[in-house]
Amino acid sequence: MNEKHRITVNLLKLFDLAIVVFAYAITTFSIVKVEDRISLMQFLSIRTRVANLVLFSVGLLICHIVFQLCGLYRSRRLSAFRVEIVDVMKAMTIDMAFWIVLASLFSIRMLTMQFAVFFWIASTLFLVLGRFAIRRLAAYFRAQGKDLRYMLILGTNSRAMEFARRLSASPERGYRLLGFVDDEWPGMGELKNEGFQIVSNYAGLAEYLRRNIVDEVAIYLPFGSFYKHSFEVASLCEQHGITMRFNSDVFGLKTTRWRAEEFEGDQYIATYTGSNEIWPRFAKRALDVAGASIALFCFSPVLLAAAIAIKVDSPGPVFFLQERIGVNKRRFKIFKFRTMIPNAEKMMSALETYNEVTGPVFKIKNDPRITPIGKLLRRSSIDELPQLLNVLRGDMSLVGPRPLPVRDYEGFSEDWQRRRFSVKPGITCLWQVNGRSGITFDQWMLLDLQYMDEWSLWLDCKILAKTIPAVLRGSGAA
Repeated sequence: MNEKHRITVNLLKLFDLAIVVFAYAITTFSIVKVEDRISLMQFLSIRTRVANLVLFSVGLLICHIVFQLCGLYRSRRLSAFRVEIVDVMKAMTIDMAFWIVLASLFSIRMLTMQFAVFFWIASTLFLVLGRFAIRRLAAYFRAQGKDLRYMLILGTNSRAMEFARRLSASPERGYRLLGFVDDEWPGMGELKNEGFQIVSNYAGLAEYLRRNIVDEVAIYLPFGSFYKHSFEVASLCEQHGITMRFNSDVFGLKTTRWRAEEFEGDQYIATYTGSNEIWPRFAKRALDVAGASIALFCFSPVLLAAAIAIKVDSPGPVFFLQERIGVNKRRFKIFKFRTMIPNAEKMMSALETYNEVTGPVFKIKNDPRITPIGKLLRRSSIDELPQLLNVLRGDMSLVGPRPLPVRDYEGFSEDWQRRRFSVKPGITCLWQVNGRSGITFDQWMLLDLQYMDEWSLWLDCKILAKTIPAVLRGSGAA
């Protein structure tokens, strides 16, 4: 990081903290004005105890650390503004949680739920507006030729050209495309037709870097056939101190994300699907524990009534325990109310020819093994309620792809379908609120993958809200 960039980042940190202090003051004045009906001058004349100043300073220090950890001060030239908004909201949510902890530890009476909500809204709004103003100011200066970064692209394949088009279409990002580096090959016609320039071949790259201003090099070389070139270019960029950008999709993967990791001094790139960030996963687990605990308490009379009805209706245990496939193929025992006669699983082979659904799953609308009370439990989805215990144990989540029996998993014919097992299974998901057994197996799998690719805590809340009316309607239940 050069001195100019370091000064800019430090000024941005001070700017953010000033916004937080301003939002805190606005929130405090608004609450006090409503409750005590005092003027602004009276508010400014209020004396503050030293202990409160110390606590407030600690709160600002925590705020600064959280903002750092949430990546608010990394380069945002190539990222969309909506990504920055999400990061600001995430940082303020985590910071607000710390403020609430401080308030509970030191009995700060002023920090009520009303204060917390108002402060979160004010600080988030001001931070977002501040970041927007900074982006507009930066775009203005870059349009005047200030704060520019000179980019060189290695490779002339379709991905390299698409990157160049997007870069050229966004001058406000402050990048100037120097051109491409590649040896002559038949596919260069399209590149030259679009007006892009070849500034060097691989043999002349070292000399080009010595004699031209190059801030960044984007490498779009095929991983296998051009490994030697990639190695030589990386070594040259390291020697010149030039920033390198690698397209993470070196293997042509469509949905995989990646992150940088370190292990005992060595740097690695780890790929993953779905969300792998600590705080969203922690929030999802907190929602699972809280939701399952509340649901078990609220439905305890229903659970007791169902258990009694099962014992009266037919001989056998109240609960049905079955081995299911969990996250990354881990097996666990799922809890359900028993809705079939004893030894029902042993009868399945004789009923295979009556299977009414596509794919490896097994379902019969009028299954002769289901008991009279079992039909009612299934229609109302009460038989699924004991899975709340699996949620508390950590085997399942409230929302996630349904855990399938071992028999069904072994019938999978496509590997792309097995990606659904890379996340924790759940009681409900998009499949349950979009027709359940009324949709085909492939549609079910696609809905599970859609959930994984679009996952957010808000999506979980929406699915849970839609599950209740779906259950009441008995949509697709069998």
